[in-house]
This record gives sequence, C-alpha cells and structure tokens, in this order.
Amino acid sequence: MTALATLAPPLPIGRHTIGSPVVLAPMAGITNRAFRRLCREYGDSALYVSEMITSRALVERNAETMRLIEHDPDEHPRSVQLYSTDPATARAAARLLVVEDRADHIDLNFGCPVPKVTRKGGGSALPWKRDLFRAVVGAVVEEGARRDVPVTVKMRKGIDDEHLTYLESGLAAQEEGAAAVAVHARTAAQAYSGTADWVAIRLLKETVTEVPVLGNGDVWSAEDALRLVDETGCDGVVVGRGCLGRPWLFADLAAGFAGSPVRLRPGLREVADTMRRHAAYLVEFHGDEDRGCRDIRKHIAWYLKGFPAGGEVRSQLALVDSLAALDRLLGGLDLDAPWPGEPAEGPRGRAGSPRRVVLPDGWLDSRELSAAHAAEVAAAEEHHSGG
Repeated sequence: MTALATLAPPLPIGRHTIGSPVVLAPMAGITNRAFRRLCREYGDSALYVSEMITSRALVERNAETMRLIEHDPDEHPRSVQLYSTDPATARAAARLLVVEDRADHIDLNFGCPVPKVTRKGGGSALPWKRDLFRAVVGAVVEEGARRDVPVTVKMRKGIDDEHLTYLESGLAAQEEGAAAVAVHARTAAQAYSGTADWVAIRLLKETVTEVPVLGNGDVWSAEDALRLVDETGCDGVVVGRGCLGRPWLFADLAAGFAGSPVRLRPGLREVADTMRRHAAYLVEFHGDEDRGCRDIRKHIAWYLKGFPAGGEVRSQLALVDSLAALDRLLGGLDLDAPWPGEPAEGPRGRAGSPRRVVLPDGWLDSRELSAAHAAEVAAAEEHHSGG
C-alpha cells in the first residue's frame, strides 16, 4: 500500500459512506441513468450524481425532469443535483424528493458558469448574494432532515478573480448544515479554460473544518486524483470531463485510492464494446433507438481519442442513427489496436476560453439581495441546462 492511499479513506456524506472518495460531477446531457450505470460497472464504490435538475421543473412535475431523476433499482445512494435561484422553490423541490423517497442525497448547484444561468443570478453567480445562498442551502437542508437525506454544495471559486466567494460560502454552507462542500477550482469567468487552482482547494480545506471538502478540476487520471488529495488535504475528488469516453476511470480511481498500482488500459476492442454498451443503455433510457443513437454521437470522439480510426469512419460514427449501423462501423475499426498511451490521456471535453460573466444588472453592487433582484431571481426559475 502506498503512503498516498492512506490520505483518502472512505468519504462520509451524512449517513452514507462512499467507499472510494470519488464523486461523478453532474454534467448536462451526460450523467443520465445510462452513463451512470456504465460508470458503476467499472467502479461501484463512488457517488454518481444525476444531471442538473431545475427545481421549478421538478415542482411542476415536468415529464422529462421526472424521467431524469429516475435511478436504476441497484443504484445507491440515489443522488440528484438541484439547481435553484429561489428558496421557496428549492424547498418545494427538495420536499418532493424527500417525502416521495426519490433521492438519498441532494447536491446543490452553485457552480454552473453558463451565461443563460448566470444572467438570472443562478449557478456560480448566486453565492455573491450571501443571504440568498444561505436561504437556499438552509431550506434544502431542512427538508432533507425530514428523512435524513444529506445535502451537499457544489460551487466555484467565485465570479472572477475580483469577486471570490468560495471560502465564505464554504463556511456558510457548513453552518447551514451541508454534509460536504465541493469546489471547482476555477472562477465562472474561466469557464473550463486555463488550469484549476488547487491552492484554493487547500485553502477551503483549511477553512471548512467540520465537514468533508471535495476538490474538482483537472483530474484526468488516478495519479492526478492522488496528487490532488496529497497537495490539498481534501477529503475526496469530483471528476467531470476526465471520465468522458472513459468510464473505466472510476476503476482506476478506486484502485488508486486503495493503494493498488493496477490501471485499466483497454484496447480498441474493449473500448468499442463499452461504446456499444453505452449506446444500448441510451436507447433503453430514451425508450427510442433513434434518440439513443443520436445521444451516443457526442461521446464518439471522446471514446476514440488517441486510437487509430480514420477521419471518414469518425465522421460516419458521428452520424450513426441505429445500433445496427453502429455495429457495422465499429466492426470496421482495427479492433486489435492496443491502448495508445499518451495520445489517449489528458484533457478531454471543450475547455473554452475566459469570458466576462453575464450577470443581472447591478448584481455586483452589493453582497445583499435587493428587493428588485429578489423578484428577478424568483421569477427566473425555468428549465435550464448547465454544468
């Protein structure tokens, strides 16, 4: 057993014990039930969180939203991430999840940097308003306590380098009863560009001392995860883009935190089999072969990263419209190709570039919520997507 392995014991999230201190980050259009099932097949000891669910849509029992909160019968803890800008709606959504026994864990999204979310004061813009942040967290924690459903908080460092909120928000979340706090160590202005500031994770861990602190950002391998825990002292890692087209990363992470040097390095045949399984799960999830096959398209380039597959085959795969077509195209690959090593490693997913964060007019004028902004954010809860 390595010295690093002792740095990250199982992760307590309220009444739950997560065997491997690893959390799948909610990603819109990615972390649906099909992808979570695939990841669990490689590592069943992590915590797998749903796509972001909008509180208003949940309260209104939007059919698509009700489908998104469904879990496999053997999925535990059943984890749902809520997005809200309004304490009353957040409370009502949490109450539905808890009273109807639809979740064992609720995560709150205060990290989404998408303009259509921050423009309404939501996601990574919301913690700037201290009282609103406390009100949303407190309301959901209170509802969770009805059935001992722990609530965690996911956030960013802040809006930009001049408007950092994470240390204050971490303490506020702890005081409001959150079971853990996670920080994506970038600002909203950075989006997914540049390098994650792991020093910020260490500072949050030193500041928030009564509940677990999780680090998120630039974990592309088990070695990255071990280094993050070693350098920051955080209690676990949140993995997002690192597992795109690579669900076996959760096997590597479990092995790494257990002190094992064993890592999965699948050849193209195993990768193709995984991709095919993913597509089948998506077809089942959507209840429609065409929708399921359209959904797998965005994953193709991630799965094939670094592998020898001609441009023409990649293009055809990106237009696949049936499982039979997928089988035919996968069968045309050089399935004996081994794991390509370095070309398959490292960042995946779009990094984007730094940008000005779109906010409600006058949002940065005060840390407190004005009556006008309160009315604006309460009215803003509509069906969003984000990450």
